[in-house]
Amino acid sequence: MTTTPWSVGKQSSSGQSTIDSNAAERIVLMCASALFTGLSERECREIASCAKMRTFARDEILFMQGQPVRNLVLIQAGSVKSTQLSPGGNEVILWMNGSGEAVGVPAFATACSHTCSARAMEQCRALTWEYSRLQVLMAEYPQIRANINQILANRLNELEERFREVATEKVAKRVALALLRLLKSVGKLSPAGVEVSLSREELAQMTGTTLFTISRLLSKWGEEGFVLPRREAVLIRDPQRLMNLGDAEEG
Repeated sequence: MTTTPWSVGKQSSSGQSTIDSNAAERIVLMCASALFTGLSERECREIASCAKMRTFARDEILFMQGQPVRNLVLIQAGSVKSTQLSPGGNEVILWMNGSGEAVGVPAFATACSHTCSARAMEQCRALTWEYSRLQVLMAEYPQIRANINQILANRLNELEERFREVATEKVAKRVALALLRLLKSVGKLSPAGVEVSLSREELAQMTGTTLFTISRLLSKWGEEGFVLPRREAVLIRDPQRLMNLGDAEEG
């Protein structure tokens, strides 16, 4: 087919429109994220120009526990789980992060290394910044350092809450609270409810209980209809019921 100057211009315009649309989507993502809160759209656009776009396949490792921090990752689409390995080889899930959340947030200590590993739970698109470049950006935009400190403080607070729950709450309450947290970070809205993609084994790891107990509990909730267990996922049909769940429902 012969290409006319008009058709070339049309293709260029279409291509530019796609680029502009992608750039606008990234700016909206950044402005809404805790990592860049308090920064203007213009500042986010300048910071985005320093980022690289990455796509991670399902089960692809973003980084490993003990490796030096090389990149900061902001998830654009998809979800990532962060795990820590004990000296005995037991794996524990620390976090599950979704769109708009940062992964691999460094503590900025000398020779900073990752304290956990991160793996894509599904295909993910992300913006990444090299650690050396991030240090320059923090010097130019001090708000980023303040935001990172707040993110780390929030995560510490959550870990303290989860530790208290393991020590004081019965299993049903711990699982309900864990699902409510995951609903906010990695939940996906569907006509039937909100789906959280994780296996029963992963849910057991996050709540300090056994696979058998999780299976029994989800089956009981499934019979009552407010939570439906699925293969590698949990469908939450009534979040309010989970929120109001009391120890009496432990059964």
